[in-house]
Amino acid sequence: MEKNTVKGVLFAATTAFFWGFLAIALKMTHGLLEPVNVVWFRFLVAFSALLLYFSLRRRDYLKILVRPPLFLVIGSIGLAMNYIGFLYGVQFLSPTTAQVVIQMGPIMLGFVGFAFFRERINRRQASGYLLAGMGLLIFYRSHISGMATGEELQSMGVLWIVIAAMAWVVYASFQKILVRRYPAQQLNLFLFGLPVLLFIPFIHPGDFSRLTFHNWLLLFYLGINTLVAYGCLAMAFKYLEASKVSIIITMNPVITFITMAVLTTMEISWVEPERLSTGSILAAIMVLTGAVMAVTRADASKKRPVDQLFRKETGKTE
Repeated sequence: MEKNTVKGVLFAATTAFFWGFLAIALKMTHGLLEPVNVVWFRFLVAFSALLLYFSLRRRDYLKILVRPPLFLVIGSIGLAMNYIGFLYGVQFLSPTTAQVVIQMGPIMLGFVGFAFFRERINRRQASGYLLAGMGLLIFYRSHISGMATGEELQSMGVLWIVIAAMAWVVYASFQKILVRRYPAQQLNLFLFGLPVLLFIPFIHPGDFSRLTFHNWLLLFYLGINTLVAYGCLAMAFKYLEASKVSIIITMNPVITFITMAVLTTMEISWVEPERLSTGSILAAIMVLTGAVMAVTRADASKKRPVDQLFRKETGKTE
């Protein structure tokens, strides 16, 4: 693989790794704070870190806070909706089930890459997508069946996660377009900053006073998770096609399932037990193998439609 492709794979894999623990950590916030408070604080930590860094090192990057492109505003709203929808969904579902449903986002992003960005794939990549898809289907079959016979609260949780997945596709699509013209972390500065303002009218500041030291550590971890995961995701979009990024980040539920299995073995009481069958383990291997095949070099992509759309929105030319 080319150097840039390797970078893209590593950045996307880092995002998948951090997201693998996210649903579990979010589940731990249940009962501590209202979901909007948790989401607001996550964005606040990530935005503050970037704002401090750029204030000291790259003050010119702060201009995007004053005159952001329209696509960036839409993408930021999509990301805010993704965060709030996913957290509300996790309140009603187990971390593993939430991770099952949210994969609609990366899968749809893959289709966006083929249909909108005109990304091409070779036979090896196509085989990789097929293998990974079969693995995901086998891996999640029992959980999808469980959701089909679930109670009303589960249905509500699934609905919230679906909304979150659709919103994430909006964010990711516009991020993919903009990262071709703007530094990735400069985009994240605005992506994290706008939701901080949007959620202020809905937060309950007094709730934070009841938190313990360990609760604060959990919240700061979630903020750092946002900073690192989405920072790496933006860089992945810079170096890698959207379809390839999507297949890599769909591996994050594998991490969630394995973590849950370890916690179950340790008889941890604060998370819902989860056990991996032999079939699930074999399916996870299929997903990983398919992902490796899918990220091998493809034919040159046709970039023109994206360039034309960007110029129409910004008025910029080559």
